[in-house]
Amino acid sequence: MIFSEKHELIRKLARDFAEKELTKDILDRIEETNEYPKELLDKMAKAGFFGIKTPVKYGGQGSDMLSYVLVIEELARVSAVTTVWVSAPNSLGGGPLLLAGTEEQLQKYLVPVAKGEKIMAFGLTEPNAGSDAGATSTTAVRDGDYWILNGRKTFITHAPVADYCIIYAKTDKTQKGSRGISAFIVDMKLPGVSLGKPEKKMGLIGAPTSDIILEDVRVHQSDMLGEEGKGFTNAMKTLDIGRIGVAAMSIGVAQGALDETIRYAKERKQFGRRIADFQEISFMIADMATKLQAAKELVYRAAQLKDMNSPDATQAASMAKYYATEVCNEIAAKAVQIHGGYGYIKEYKVERIYRDCRVFTIFEGTSQVQKMVIANTLLKK
Repeated sequence: MIFSEKHELIRKLARDFAEKELTKDILDRIEETNEYPKELLDKMAKAGFFGIKTPVKYGGQGSDMLSYVLVIEELARVSAVTTVWVSAPNSLGGGPLLLAGTEEQLQKYLVPVAKGEKIMAFGLTEPNAGSDAGATSTTAVRDGDYWILNGRKTFITHAPVADYCIIYAKTDKTQKGSRGISAFIVDMKLPGVSLGKPEKKMGLIGAPTSDIILEDVRVHQSDMLGEEGKGFTNAMKTLDIGRIGVAAMSIGVAQGALDETIRYAKERKQFGRRIADFQEISFMIADMATKLQAAKELVYRAAQLKDMNSPDATQAASMAKYYATEVCNEIAAKAVQIHGGYGYIKEYKVERIYRDCRVFTIFEGTSQVQKMVIANTLLKK
């Protein structure tokens, strides 16, 4: 794809930031402490990364989905966990608000999220409602001007540090499946809101994840997001954005793995010559690069279709997420293989890449769910 000058400048901004600020020392410290430095978050907020495609009047940069993809891609090339912090306010955190928020809600919640002053989590997944999000068992019962929420959300990114969370709950138990689900903006300091212990994860260390428990939590009617009973639609439209974001993470991480592999293959010598000169190694690298380029084109296309509000955007988002995440995992595995024993050592970047990208084919809809979405859109035509 050939980019406009505007998009090339945005790519350069993100690349320069990543290379200057995301140093090995800082990234190693994040791995050791499991804490993401606030000074880095402040710098990303100042750079405008948390509101890339949020309208200017709501504290953002007013750019487009393709700009968002390029920023995520360049940051992910150096640090996968960094992109989790950047994607949240732009997709699963800010997305539902942009889709359905009232002017009052946008001013109250979206503005501080886009500026990096507040953190918004996305509470859809439950212990028994993962891929089948329509099986939500969290309930919201009307009580005058309030709703009483009860239930448990699981694997919620940034829950331990979130100021607010968008919670999806069943408001009409007479409706089956995904019908009768509504969305609420829940202040995490409300009485009855508690957290499970932070999960000890395989990768993406430094982006805390935990359960959210809701016990008779009173949420005012003014904090219902969108129309009653329309929450599931809001969640699915939001996931289109989220899936493009994960796809962008994938092509960035895969590019980082390819860069490291090419560098290592040129330096490492065996049997008296560079391992890059062995046909098997060079062909593996050629395969990695070709599949990565194909994945990039799918991701860029999905972003453009989303910017156009195309009816094909949902299918494109799932195609991009499915292919890019699978290819990223394949490229990361080959990067480790080419590094040999060194690829298994934490001192080498590909070891972290391998762990970080494993979840890409799982969260925000597994590869199998993406194939369901793709098949359904094709077979309904």
